[in-house]
Amino acid sequence: MAATGALLLALLSLAAATPATQATSSAAAGEKTTHIKLYWHDVVSGPSPTVVQVARAATTNSSKTGFGAVMVIDDPLTEGPGLNSSRLLGRAQGTYMSAGKDDVSLLMNMNFVFTAGKYNGSTVAIMGRNAVFSAVREMAVVGGTGVFRWARGYAQARTHTLDLKTGDATVEYNVFIKH
Repeated sequence: MAATGALLLALLSLAAATPATQATSSAAAGEKTTHIKLYWHDVVSGPSPTVVQVARAATTNSSKTGFGAVMVIDDPLTEGPGLNSSRLLGRAQGTYMSAGKDDVSLLMNMNFVFTAGKYNGSTVAIMGRNAVFSAVREMAVVGGTGVFRWARGYAQARTHTLDLKTGDATVEYNVFIKH
C-alpha cells in the first residue's frame, strides 16, 4: 500500500510538472535574436560632460589605473560614430568603476535607454568587465524592458576613438539580444 501511494505521488508530481515544461519550450521557440550596432559617447571634457566622478578611494590619485574611481554616466548613443552628425538613438545611463589594480579595467553597469526609432521606450541592461585597452570587450546583457523584456545576450565593445588628453571616448557597441 505504501509503495502504491509513493508511485501515485510520483505520477502526480510528474503530471504537474509537464505543462510548465511545455510552456517553457513553446516560449523559447517564440524567441528572437536582435542585433543592434550603435556608438557610445563618453564625454569628459567641455562645458557639458556626460560622465562625472562621484567617488574615489584614498589611493585613486596615486594608482596607475585610477583604481577605486566611481563614475556616473548619461552618455549619448548614436547611429554612427559622429556625436554631432549621427542620429541620437538614446542614452547609456548607469555607472562604471575602475576595478583593475594592475590594468585599466572597468566594471560597467548601465542601461541603454532607447528614445528614438523602433526600440523607443525600451531598455537593455548591460553589466560586465571592460578591459579598456583590449581590442574587443564582451559584457553580458542581463535584462531589459519593453520589447526587450526577459532579454539576455551579450555586448561587444570596440574603441572607435579615444582622446588621451581629454578622456573623451567613442565606442562601437554590437549588442546581441535574445528576447
